[in-house]
Amino acid sequence: MSELVAALPMYDWPEVRGEVDAQWARLRDAFRQKGIDAPQTLVRSNGDLPSVPGGIRDAAGTLIAPDPATLPPDELDYHKLWLHPALLFAQTCWGPMELGLSRHVQVIGQPSYDAYEGGQGELYSSALVMRTGEGPEVLSPANGSPLLPLDLMRGKRFTFNSLDSMSGFLGLTRDLDVMGESLDIFASRSESGGHRASIVAIAEGRADVAAIDCESWILAQRFEPAAKKVAVVGWTGRRKGLPYITAATTPEKTVKALREAIAGLAEQPLVKRVG
Repeated sequence: MSELVAALPMYDWPEVRGEVDAQWARLRDAFRQKGIDAPQTLVRSNGDLPSVPGGIRDAAGTLIAPDPATLPPDELDYHKLWLHPALLFAQTCWGPMELGLSRHVQVIGQPSYDAYEGGQGELYSSALVMRTGEGPEVLSPANGSPLLPLDLMRGKRFTFNSLDSMSGFLGLTRDLDVMGESLDIFASRSESGGHRASIVAIAEGRADVAAIDCESWILAQRFEPAAKKVAVVGWTGRRKGLPYITAATTPEKTVKALREAIAGLAEQPLVKRVG
């Protein structure tokens, strides 16, 4: 039994667990063909993570995260997952990566967003959504540039999934900055805890505007009833999507094999090779 762990948590909605498991099965089998002892199943809770007595430490021996065994077993703390020394493969976001995570992991590859409006290759953008009827619906710009309806958003209540989210918070912040604006155009800001929760908050009238990454928006249209009351009124600019990562301690030989395996799956399409 593999002592390594893998997770694909970023789009792992309950309704698509089977699809995510199938994606992992393709990856797992490709990794095993390269001689990698990939785990049979994905981690979906803190309780699934191997214990790290004394806590998780970086290369210098500094404590950077507690032992997963001390965390609520039925929840999943993404940051502790990403920092786990047994991490073979997982998804993260460039927000946490830019805010320090990149020092503790290695990037393996980037997924392709070609299947989603607002995506192109390894680049993705976020749909700016409001309640249906509060603004004209728009398509994603073909050139991937931002399309921000400032007059519609000004004075409205903005909700976002998390402060370190590139798709829900940082990307929009940067696009506004380029335009000489800031998040101060909004009357208020609130943290919802997730893209799905942001959509529900808008539909229920507890917020007015949110930035939802293009893949999450498609999932919401498939499975979240509240999405029927919400419409796309703008788009953030395209930027690199969610990277696949492995632990900083993963051997160079294994990293090379992971990248080769991903490159071999790219034609399905599944992911695109980095480098």
